Amino acid sequence: MSATDEIDDESLTTLPSALPAETVDPDEAADLPADRYLNRELSWIDFNSRVLALAEDVSLPLLERAKFLAIFASNLDEFFMVRVAGLKRRDETGLSVRSADGRSPREQLQMIAVRTQKVADRHARVFRDSVAPALSEENIHIVGWDDLSAEQRTRLQDHFHNELFPILTPLAVDPAHPFPYISGLSLNLAVTVRDRTEGGQHFARVKVPDNVSRFVRVDQLVPADDPDSDGPRRVLLLPVENLIAANLTELFPGMDIVEHHVFRVTRNADFEVDEDRDEDLLQALERELARRRFGSPVRLEVGDDMTDYMLDLLLRELDVDPADVIQVPGLLDLTCLWQIYGIDRPALKERPFVPATHPAFGERETPKSVFATLREGDVLVQHPYDSFSTSVQRFIEQAAADPHVLAIKQTLYRTSGDSPIVNALIDAAAAGKQVVALVELKARFDEQANIRWARQLEQAGVHVVYGLVGLKTHCKTCLVVRREGSTLRRYCHIGTGNYNPKTARLYEDVGLFTAAPEIGADLTDLFNTLTGYSRKQEYRNLLVAPHGIRDGIIERIHGEIALKKAGDDRARVRLKANALVDEQVIDALYRASQAGVPVEVVVRGICALRPGIDGLSENIVVRSILGQFLEHSRILQFGAQDEFWIGSADMMHRNLDRRVEVMVQVRDRRLTADLQDMFDSALDPRTRCWELRPSGSWEAQPAAGEQVRDHQRQMMIRNRHHAEPAAH
Repeated sequence: MSATDEIDDESLTTLPSALPAETVDPDEAADLPADRYLNRELSWIDFNSRVLALAEDVSLPLLERAKFLAIFASNLDEFFMVRVAGLKRRDETGLSVRSADGRSPREQLQMIAVRTQKVADRHARVFRDSVAPALSEENIHIVGWDDLSAEQRTRLQDHFHNELFPILTPLAVDPAHPFPYISGLSLNLAVTVRDRTEGGQHFARVKVPDNVSRFVRVDQLVPADDPDSDGPRRVLLLPVENLIAANLTELFPGMDIVEHHVFRVTRNADFEVDEDRDEDLLQALERELARRRFGSPVRLEVGDDMTDYMLDLLLRELDVDPADVIQVPGLLDLTCLWQIYGIDRPALKERPFVPATHPAFGERETPKSVFATLREGDVLVQHPYDSFSTSVQRFIEQAAADPHVLAIKQTLYRTSGDSPIVNALIDAAAAGKQVVALVELKARFDEQANIRWARQLEQAGVHVVYGLVGLKTHCKTCLVVRREGSTLRRYCHIGTGNYNPKTARLYEDVGLFTAAPEIGADLTDLFNTLTGYSRKQEYRNLLVAPHGIRDGIIERIHGEIALKKAGDDRARVRLKANALVDEQVIDALYRASQAGVPVEVVVRGICALRPGIDGLSENIVVRSILGQFLEHSRILQFGAQDEFWIGSADMMHRNLDRRVEVMVQVRDRRLTADLQDMFDSALDPRTRCWELRPSGSWEAQPAAGEQVRDHQRQMMIRNRHHAEPAAH
């Protein structure tokens, strides 16, 4: 995955996106234009369109293009499950709260319906008309039943009987059989059959099993090429729904198959746990996860060849609004392209990138511990260019094994399936250390995994807590307490990315290692707040949401304005984030622009700010960078104040108001120079990117024919001076 890590999961159920009047002092905003915000939902669709543009880019390796098609599809699924579902619920319950750009939920739903149909059609056609033919040229063929030879069909029918037929369940619909429940995101065949004896027509549904591969490898059942051939072996892929459709008579003996069509339903996955009830949060979350399966439909995807009769039947039985139908030319659910991306054809993929060990942690003849390194000074790492396993993972594993370490305290928002981080915490507890793990159970779509980790950690003797009532704990922090002689020293890691070694090779993130006593004291206070009844809201060297980050950022923006007015030409604001939506922060940036302060924003996804408007934002530039890695770090620079901050918070209501987030100032000049280089590279006029226009449209830059540089490749080159590639 390299375009998005999670859909914006700010709830639209009971916590609607705030109106400008709710988040901005009316007197402060009185002279700012009412139309100064872009619609966040349309901005997200524009972001996913940029992902699609990567799939359209014929200069990229072919399987990378297929991967971006799969990412686009997965992104859109989550957008409907969360954002569209929330808007629908708000519309159905009559909540009149409007978006920051003044639109009602119904108006937004209407715009989304039009825009998503267009982009879904574009998505399908990119695959059908460009990527699929290019795959065929590379001897990777997606075939239909009619394309197969008699021998291949015979072998596939055997495969059907042996591997599929026993697990298929055709479900009839008649007075004795109600319309079956259609699970979210499952592929289904809608079938009309005619009774050969009685002559009547009936509807039935066949679910395509979701525990088998989407494509059947025909070439593995019937070898397609001479194994001694010099070229790549021919790969033949038959969609499993085609195999089922070709054998429907086996499921309905005595019936004639009149028609069959594939369809897919997306259901509401936007739910919340009532944390005020007197019950265990883990049990409450498990109950709500079970309910997620039965959320109301928010989207119906059908092939563009579906008959009106069949479509009307599905709309009626599923209770779906016609406006929620997406007609797809070709294959439904292109997340299946991950299977094609997994084909062993390295020439059709980006060259694998191997992270390097950061010089500070590099192997020596006598390896030095992470703790000895940090006593010499702070270290800043940037993943994936700097290895996660030889920095963050090594830090925690050494802490678990070190007999002088007394305690480890860590937040876990998302981690990997076979997590070395969790294993290290378990080992530390087994060694008698005090281990605290704050596991965020409500990390959307990772709830089940986190429940498993929480139980496993508890069984190992780790003190597991679930954070604060009403807040998600999203910060990325680890605190290690070590006895050194007669004193205790605290070692800290504060980052922008999750403690997940797998995504750390795909996501761009930064992290600070430090033994600074004042930061260790702040993290101690923070963990006491998260695990106990402390109500601390102010910290010495950290900005902590929900009470301190927005105010801290706006205060520093105002500081740049004041310095600019005093004649300091160093004044500027640079901001890198996944999303920029918060109206108060946006308005502060508008004020900075009006005062002549240059504002440069690098945002991967949603941006509600309008740059380049005379008298309002002519000094603001917004660009978006997508590429091989997912740009995920959050970094702030305040030029005249010579401050750099990194942390977990995006500029969104959910992060600033309803999450525990941490941002830390990077003070060491060696490290701030690295952050300066990252910004300079991302904002170089030659860097390939998209720039946001005042209208809300995004334009690819630089223009055709101009010299182009790739920011991520430049970061790879910058890190080549690092040590030998890290072992994984």
